[in-house]
Amino acid sequence: MAAAEREAEAKGRECPKEEARRRLRELDVADKFSRLPLPKASVLLPLVVRAGRLCLLLTLRAPQLRRSPGEVCFPGGKSEENDKDEIDTALREAKEEVGLPPEKVEVICRLVPGIDKMNYLVTPVVGFIEDTFQATPNPDEVSDVFVMPLEYFIRPLNYMALPYKTSSGYLTWMHCFTYHDHERNKSFKIWGLTAHFAVFLALVVFRTKPTFEVDYDLDNLILSAESKFMNLYAFVNEKKKSNL
Repeated sequence: MAAAEREAEAKGRECPKEEARRRLRELDVADKFSRLPLPKASVLLPLVVRAGRLCLLLTLRAPQLRRSPGEVCFPGGKSEENDKDEIDTALREAKEEVGLPPEKVEVICRLVPGIDKMNYLVTPVVGFIEDTFQATPNPDEVSDVFVMPLEYFIRPLNYMALPYKTSSGYLTWMHCFTYHDHERNKSFKIWGLTAHFAVFLALVVFRTKPTFEVDYDLDNLILSAESKFMNLYAFVNEKKKSNL
């Protein structure tokens, strides 16, 4: 690869904040999937710029939690009656879990949702936060908060893909990343729906082929993501009907 091409590729991976905003807004699904008859949940994907690089804030769930104790996830949770929409849910949960004030989040978009192992429709809400934000984890829910480069989700140092069958019997491949935070000498495992959302976010922002296989058409990212989701939804819906 020529020097000019390498420089252009590097600039593309850095993806300035304004360019990231534009690319994300192009793939905003808004409330397109909000009326699907599944219980609702949302997560906030908090983007922050550090040393000129786009990074992502994640949390480690408290070990005493009944569901997924000690796992890496995004701030988020189930929708409540007073939430106006998925954005409200994500912002409320982020405030409860890590002390992030809703007014300090620049909400950019909602991306294609996923369906978790409890058959909740989980909507990823993407927003920018300031580098000055200092998390105050709620110890009842969160045991740690860390920030890692978004680029890791397309160019990881430690990655594997694992076959995975959901509770409804849907067979798929699951991304599994191990990230080492050298500053704190801690390692984190990111997998499941959290990794799924992080990979898709990185693909949207960087628009470049990852170093591992993904089952998206990178030339038609939004269409292939929506098609993949609807196939999963149809499978889950059919399974529910057959169990009635």
